Amino acid sequence: MRLTLIAVVVSLCGSVHAETPLFQAVAQEISATFSIVAVDPEAGVCGAAVASKYPAVGKVVPYVRAGVGAFCTQHYHVPEWGERALDLLEAGERPEAVLAKLLEDDPRSEQRQLAIIDMAGRAALHNPTAAPGGSRYWGAMAGRHYCCQGNTLAGREVITAMAQAYEETEGSVADRLMAALVAGDCVGGDHRGRLAAGIRVAKRDVEGYWLELYVDESDDAVADLARKYAELEHEAKGA
Repeated sequence: MRLTLIAVVVSLCGSVHAETPLFQAVAQEISATFSIVAVDPEAGVCGAAVASKYPAVGKVVPYVRAGVGAFCTQHYHVPEWGERALDLLEAGERPEAVLAKLLEDDPRSEQRQLAIIDMAGRAALHNPTAAPGGSRYWGAMAGRHYCCQGNTLAGREVITAMAQAYEETEGSVADRLMAALVAGDCVGGDHRGRLAAGIRVAKRDVEGYWLELYVDESDDAVADLARKYAELEHEAKGA
């Protein structure tokens, strides 16, 4: 059964549980989280969405670049890797090679969770195999032109719900990213809480982020982000 974003948002706002500038990029902090990266090769659109108990997570985990792809750095996140990963991808490196270069000689490589996708839809990921007990459940799932991943999750259903929502939702990349985030949140998301969420989308021939939307601090960040998205008038949204 195909889904529409408006149905997901209406359901969320009826049944599920003010932004402040808390963001500060600290390379070794732990952004336990769940996220998704995705592309539409034909439309030339790429994007990423994320939610977490970590403040202002939408500004330290997802990175996207028009004509290049999307990247997420989480758990022991390294925001400085965002632009570097996209630089390597733009220079012609395959996604798996990009991750290998980032993790080379990294003493905390097994604490990182990384995901990357190029405009051809080729994805690669690295899971935090040495994550401590408090960061479990962690996992990831990739499909056609997308990859979703997370740690400190309520359970495996967070990942599978995100994947199902992305695949079955009709609409644009932005619509489907939002639907995936909502689906993951509705089955538990980050088991510690719902503080922050964000989405970033880029489009071929459009400089910078085509769409960026954040909730930096909230009691119910994904629901708040979904409401803001539903009210938004933007070309990135589907019909």
